[in-house]
Amino acid sequence: MTGAHGVVIAAPASGSGKTTVTLGLLRHFARSNVAVSSFKVGPDYIDPGFHTAAGGRHCPNIDGWAMRPATVAALFGQVSAHAEVVIGEGVMGLFDGADVRSGTDRDASGNASTADVAASLGLPVVLVVDAHAQAQSAAALVHGFATWRDDVTVAGVIFNRVGSVRHADMLRRAAEALKPPVLGCLPRDAGIALPDRHLGLVQASEMAALEGFLDSAADLVAAHVDIAALRGLMAPVGPRPGGPPPRPLPPLGQRIAVAADDAFRFFYRHVVDGWRAAGAEILPFSPLAGEAPPAPADAVYLPGGYPELHAGRLAANAAFLDGLRAAATRGCPVYGECGGYMVLGEALTDAGGAAHRMAGLLPLETSFADRRLHLGYRTATLAADTPLGAAGAAFGAHEFHYASIVRETGAEPLFTARDAAGADLGAAGLRRGAAMGSFIHLIDRR
Repeated sequence: MTGAHGVVIAAPASGSGKTTVTLGLLRHFARSNVAVSSFKVGPDYIDPGFHTAAGGRHCPNIDGWAMRPATVAALFGQVSAHAEVVIGEGVMGLFDGADVRSGTDRDASGNASTADVAASLGLPVVLVVDAHAQAQSAAALVHGFATWRDDVTVAGVIFNRVGSVRHADMLRRAAEALKPPVLGCLPRDAGIALPDRHLGLVQASEMAALEGFLDSAADLVAAHVDIAALRGLMAPVGPRPGGPPPRPLPPLGQRIAVAADDAFRFFYRHVVDGWRAAGAEILPFSPLAGEAPPAPADAVYLPGGYPELHAGRLAANAAFLDGLRAAATRGCPVYGECGGYMVLGEALTDAGGAAHRMAGLLPLETSFADRRLHLGYRTATLAADTPLGAAGAAFGAHEFHYASIVRETGAEPLFTARDAAGADLGAAGLRRGAAMGSFIHLIDRR
């Protein structure tokens, strides 16, 4: 096998075990001195951190809804460059994606699902099926997924959470007549599990036992999956365009201070890489470590994350909050997304009901005590000229949070927003002076 070859690991539904299988494969190939790289389908911040730890190479997101085709092509070119094996991890179920309400077409294509991304990249799919509560019926499920779309090739199946050797034999016999071969049957192993919280898995940076988990996952995959057969069904990845990283957002300044720690981890690397490609210098700092935005910065970016879990520490960091205020006073753009937006407000109420004073740059109060899910793709259009672009500039974006807005008045809106189906969601976010932000994460310009 010469050149890069790739595959997408998908599942019928979330929670089937595709992340564990993906991480096990990445760590197995890395331990075997195979040049392996990966990508994550969709707007996920947490899984890429695990991919990077497992395979040793940065994992970008590839998003079929929020990214322009040129951005997808450039990012996939980076993934496949200098790799022998490329592994993509899907999102949700194989055919699940944006609610585009594009009709009743049986194919359900065009919704930026894992299936759409796999088809557009020309990669086959390996389906991870949770067989915990079924036997022969699993074969019917696999048959349905394998035949649902003509442009998606389900090339293999891995059964997960298999209870016994007899259970595995039943699954294999039931699937014998199917076109996708059974590549493996992974036994139930309560010791191999990833902890989670309200926005998904606990971050890789917070797991003290991460290396042990990754090695255990690799051992499990190596013992129960036919790795040679898996590599044999991977598709060759043709030459991809080179050149600099895509530039999805204009840089906020020439020297951009970026908050980066366990409270502010949710940002897209391709956005920051795009700023670097445009000539900006990135100055990371850690508010949780008591740091303020570096003095040379002429712009500040507060990504999303978990400020609600660290609200007391952030409120007690006078250097950080005073630094934000000082930057805004001297006219430096201070931009916050989701968790960063909450910190730019006046107060943040944590899960226990305690209110914590934040930077006060925007007339905003938020609460994590009253949890309400906000989830979905967004088209965000600038309501006025800002460092992000001119009025009317539009971005593909995503929103995912449980925090609620208690008060959001007294400033001009930053965006107007629409959902994936084009429904008007009204104004989103605030801007006042040099400070601006919203709960929306920008992914790529339109």
